Amino acid sequence: MAFKHSRHKREGEKPKKGVYLLPNTITLCGMFAGFYAILSAINGNFLHAAWAIILANIFDGLDGWIARLTNTATRFGIELDSLSDLVAFGVAPAIMMYKWALAPFGRVGWAAAFLFVACGALRLARFNIQTGTPGSKAFKGMPIPAAATILASIVIFYYEFWKGVPEKNVFFPVITILLSLLMVSTLRYHGLKEIDFRERKPFWVLIVFVLILFVMLIHPSTAIFVFAMAYLVWGIIENVFLLVKKVKTRHGIEAGGHTE
Repeated sequence: MAFKHSRHKREGEKPKKGVYLLPNTITLCGMFAGFYAILSAINGNFLHAAWAIILANIFDGLDGWIARLTNTATRFGIELDSLSDLVAFGVAPAIMMYKWALAPFGRVGWAAAFLFVACGALRLARFNIQTGTPGSKAFKGMPIPAAATILASIVIFYYEFWKGVPEKNVFFPVITILLSLLMVSTLRYHGLKEIDFRERKPFWVLIVFVLILFVMLIHPSTAIFVFAMAYLVWGIIENVFLLVKKVKTRHGIEAGGHTE
């Protein structure tokens, strides 16, 4: 009887509560980098703010990769990662852009900055409810880390050639609003999660990786800007191509139906 009682007690026990330290600590490092970016932007150190956002992006990639590698992904970690992303890739770049280039535009400037934060939050919320659903591995809408990296790369590239804050230029609110809308759009954007590193790849893939690393080491500020803008432009071109292809296919089907 005592054996049965102890067995039932073990079966009725609740699972142990706790969190995995390694992936969540890395997530908090990303959040800290975003917080540091906010403080740097407020204090006028815009270059430091931009590089802190880039660093947060590295942490954001590491925490998910380590969680999957060590099989320590939890719902708590997913929620913490979203909160970290909102700080590092939503609030931080919005404040950086407002203090750096959007303030001269008055209400339009702070409205554009808020739009970036709001669309980033909506993008994260939509991503969370779609996590785990079957379908394409491509992102629906531009990922918020990518949008934040593009803004950070603009700041980094600017300080490679100029000093101080830029003059009033309509490019800055336009690019901020464009990235905001791309985040909540249904356009397809690609990410590293589509690459399965456990599978064998063609040899040229390794060569491309080495060349990218080579360019990054030679001139990191320019390379980050070029790669970020290429990601933005390529995403738009690809989605335009897919739209044209879809329209042609639909017209072909309709034409075939009429001939019958």
